[in-house]
Amino acid sequence: MPWIETPHLSMRYEAAGDGPETLLLLHEMGGTMESWDDVLPLLSPYYRVIRYDQRGAGMTERPPGPYGIREAGQDALALLDGLGVPGPVVPVGTAVGGAVALHLASAYPKRIRAAVATSPATGVPEGARQALLDRANEVEARGLRSFVGQGLDLGYPPPLRGDVARFARTRAQRLAADAVGQAATMRMLAKLDMRAALGRIRCPVLVLAGTHDLGRPPARVAPVAAAIPGATYRVVESGHFMAIQTPELLAKAVTDFLSAL
Repeated sequence: MPWIETPHLSMRYEAAGDGPETLLLLHEMGGTMESWDDVLPLLSPYYRVIRYDQRGAGMTERPPGPYGIREAGQDALALLDGLGVPGPVVPVGTAVGGAVALHLASAYPKRIRAAVATSPATGVPEGARQALLDRANEVEARGLRSFVGQGLDLGYPPPLRGDVARFARTRAQRLAADAVGQAATMRMLAKLDMRAALGRIRCPVLVLAGTHDLGRPPARVAPVAAAIPGATYRVVESGHFMAIQTPELLAKAVTDFLSAL
């Protein structure tokens, strides 16, 4: 998979497919572009699909923090510009990646045709922010091994672990994530408040919540969808990592949504 140097970042990416619509896949915190491995072959026959390691993750450059949603959005547009992608695109993001997709829809309306966000992490309750900042400090100091199990219990609970090899692969990938980059993303999330930005979105949006997502359950996702004018909201039989856990379900939701536009 190639790299591209944008004005501020060297980014690892992949482009596949040659359909008339371009999808930009945005992975979750702790994930990489490989989070989309099982979804890519389901989408690339119909769309041009671009995926990449976001700032601080995978094999993309890790500049010093702090990171913010603004930088994440600029990274995405710089990649599209560097690849010469014409016209509006459809960002599809999970968790923090979902927040980036919604930020792009709000901040750059001329560049975004529609957006899909699964379990979008658009902020945390005021009372939970300090705990998340403390967790970021611990991750940076101690590494990820002490925290991965708890995170998977919430986002990838036992009812979704029928594919033992898939779960083992996901756990191993989480353990290998960059602790400093993940801590920077946690700090970004701790200060994130997208409530005003959501109300400015005017393109079609699909928001998905997973019935088995214990970390960001439907009760927390529904208000995000409600804040976006005209958004479509669905609860599906999946967890926090839909692209990994239920790739066929996610791919169908995306294609059905875009086909109806």
